[in-house]
This record gives sequence, structure tokens and C-alpha cells, in this order.
Amino acid sequence: MPTITVNMHEAKTNLSRLVEKAVQGESVVIAKAGKPMVRIVAIDAQLPAKKKRIGFLAGQVTVPGAQAFNDLGHDEIAAMFGGDE
Repeated sequence: MPTITVNMHEAKTNLSRLVEKAVQGESVVIAKAGKPMVRIVAIDAQLPAKKKRIGFLAGQVTVPGAQAFNDLGHDEIAAMFGGDE
């Protein structure tokens, strides 16, 4: 269903109608000066799943020491820049 967006004045005037639409499953957004401010939803409406955040694997993986990364490609880099002459 499409989202209905109404301004604050219209929402005050038609609150009962907008609440009924929300109960029927329509998405109703109230805006102030064109900026969306709130959404009217039915009490029993399913809330959207929370987005996963960075760090959700904290403590579940291990990272090797920094030296392992520093040594990657060391020989190739030394050869390219004359380190083995």
C-alpha cells in the first residue's frame, strides 16, 4: 500500500480518518513544513526488523597480529623497489 503523507493541519482536521487508515494497514505520515515528523501505526502492527550494526560479530572472530599483515608481499615489494640488489 502507498504511504499517505499529510501536513499537521490536515492531520488535526482528519485524525479519526487517518487513524482508521492506519488500523487498516495503510502507512500514514504526518509532516510539518514538508518534513516527515511521525508515522501513525496500529498498536498490533509489526515493527520493522532492526538493522544490523557494525560490530555485530564482536568477540566471535579473531584477527591475526599486525605483523602478519605487514609481512604480506614483503619479498615482492623489496624486489620491485630494489631492496634485493
